[in-house]
Amino acid sequence: MTAPHRSAARRFPWPAALGRVVAGAALLTAVGLLPWLSGTDPALTVLRARSADQDPTAQQLDAIRAQLDLDQGPLAHLLHWLGGDAGVSWVSGEAVLPQIATALSVSLTLMLGALVVTLVVAALVCARTIVLGSRRRLGRDRTGTTAAVLASLPKFLLASVLATVCGVWWGWFPSSGWEGPQWMVLPSLALGIPSGAMIGGMLDQSLPAAFHEPWARTAHACGLPPSYLARNALRRTLPGVLPQFLPTVVALVGGAVAVEKIFNIPGLGRLALDSAIAQDLPVLQTTTLALVLLGVAAGVVVRLLRHALLGRPLRDGALPTLHRPRLVPPRSLRWIAGGCALVLVGLVVAGLLRDPLHVDTAARLLRPSAAHPLGTDSLGRDLLARLGHGALRTAGVAFGVTAVSALAGLLLGMVPRASAGLTEVVSTLPAVLAGLLIAGVTGPSVFGAACAVCAVGWTPYAAQTAALLEQERASGHIAASVSLGAGRAHLLRRHLLPAVGPALLRNALLRLPTTVLVLASLGFLGLGEQPPTPEWGRLLSENQPYVELAPWTVLGPAGALILLSVLAVTGSALGRRER
Repeated sequence: MTAPHRSAARRFPWPAALGRVVAGAALLTAVGLLPWLSGTDPALTVLRARSADQDPTAQQLDAIRAQLDLDQGPLAHLLHWLGGDAGVSWVSGEAVLPQIATALSVSLTLMLGALVVTLVVAALVCARTIVLGSRRRLGRDRTGTTAAVLASLPKFLLASVLATVCGVWWGWFPSSGWEGPQWMVLPSLALGIPSGAMIGGMLDQSLPAAFHEPWARTAHACGLPPSYLARNALRRTLPGVLPQFLPTVVALVGGAVAVEKIFNIPGLGRLALDSAIAQDLPVLQTTTLALVLLGVAAGVVVRLLRHALLGRPLRDGALPTLHRPRLVPPRSLRWIAGGCALVLVGLVVAGLLRDPLHVDTAARLLRPSAAHPLGTDSLGRDLLARLGHGALRTAGVAFGVTAVSALAGLLLGMVPRASAGLTEVVSTLPAVLAGLLIAGVTGPSVFGAACAVCAVGWTPYAAQTAALLEQERASGHIAASVSLGAGRAHLLRRHLLPAVGPALLRNALLRLPTTVLVLASLGFLGLGEQPPTPEWGRLLSENQPYVELAPWTVLGPAGALILLSVLAVTGSALGRRER
């Protein structure tokens, strides 16, 4: 693209603005149709939300329909809401806007705390690479196992452990409620540690290419201090990672439902889930609108920060391409990958030889022993058996959903001006809400849960693809190729896809455990895999209430998730080494 075309695209960003409007309108319309899509009588759902113990009668249901004007259909409610009247809650009868304002302030405060933890953890993950690279001593590759382990920690499990150990046992911080700054420490840690590990792992893989650029060698030869090299290397690599903050950190506002429930935090995500389950349409629509506006605002801020960091080289099309140098792989790489594979295969094979559905109430919550190597759950079922029988289903669905999400993100990220608004809107949509919308059409099933995760899971990959392609198109060798007559197919095959593919694959592998846990959360709410089918995420969800009483009930599936994540990351590193 020539300079005049680029400036014209910046002057008239109507495709992105149109995408925001269309995506936001479609989402709000779908939310407005939720009570009618679900196939459940909204009057019955509202009555049960108001009084769970009350047996509904035909007269009571007719009274609620008349009170809420349900007979008018979804269009009348949507038009009334679009007229500027948020109304009152169908369940509590309270005004909607004060509820949203209170929940949003809590969630934004929690998001800021989680963002601080995310930045600290990301800095710690890539600190070694920054120190060695700024001193020109970066000779060995990193396996990324530390980042993979931390990124695969289930947030709700980490929240339960922090609440039990640091809140109840040691009494360092409050374990429940929301009354002051000290109440946000533990939930911020639970949310920020996995997110920081994911961001730090991606940044750690990008930094060696920046330290390998000619300017870094020249600066070191001229005697400039290491801080200069570190600062400019971060400025060079952060724009490629910065878009991940949109779906990873900003989504904490709407996606931190489990953590908010564990710590009893009245946040926006919890309000969205409760209103969706109760089909409290006025609250749900206004909550969704708040999430959409937050996503759009965050997307604009991220884009401005990226352009400010890249500066004039991006505008002038003179941005050098980052090429990762060939570093010496660690000697332990094969041993780590082989060890993880051996342990996983051993657990699966041993579990397949046992009965995962046998219930023995006399053997509830038994400690690990020779008879039950991983212990038993609350119904006396053997955890090793359930872990082994759920391995193929868990890994297969997770890999399939991750592959579809990454492919969709790649395709949409290749048309950034058309998909930018859609990415910003969908990135803050909780997967649980998408699951409720899709389950209303397909019914609760593992296919519906997978579709729900795919519907929102493509946004990190689209944001990453768009950012990397923008930098690649602004490089000098692309302009040279175009001047030599290279067509779009040649540029895509020889330059653009090779620049995006490795980073996208690394991102997908780091997010693999998160996909498992999101699928589990949908199954736990009755929207996905139904019990008693064994599945790793479901094992974590079912046994989370027993973390304090019987911690071994979650150690098995959590350890298996960590092993799967480390195996995926080390396997990709081995593949990169072979190439």
